[in-house]
Amino acid sequence: MTEIRNPGMSSATLGQSSDSGHCAVDIDPVEYTLRKRLPRKLPKRRNDVYVNMKTDFRAQLARCQKLLDGGGHREICVHGLGLAINRAINIALQLQASSQGALQLAANTSTVELVDDLEPEDPDEAAEPMTRTRNNSAIHIKVFYPDP
Repeated sequence: MTEIRNPGMSSATLGQSSDSGHCAVDIDPVEYTLRKRLPRKLPKRRNDVYVNMKTDFRAQLARCQKLLDGGGHREICVHGLGLAINRAINIALQLQASSQGALQLAANTSTVELVDDLEPEDPDEAAEPMTRTRNNSAIHIKVFYPDP
């Protein structure tokens, strides 16, 4: 169940009411606009690559290859969130295949909490903006040359 939070008011859940005593709030998609916030900023090192679905796959692969070959890094960390998880895995596997097995992979998964804003369509009505939290899967793949 998705939790709706209204600043300055108590929490309520979206959909049916649960046994925990929350009241049910039905959100009409005509009355609210959903605005997805960006995920919280993760630390950015020179060898971190954050994969997304908007940038061309070959460009992201070339950037990773450049970091490993000419960037002076013995390891990079490829991060993918949600839909970009498959792309992050594909990039890591392509890097490993192009190195003829010289590169090794170590993958970790996690869950990232994301926040969405629900803004009322008609600002003249009494409806107030609300926020909704949801969870999304993430993957972090360490691509590295093993120690000789």
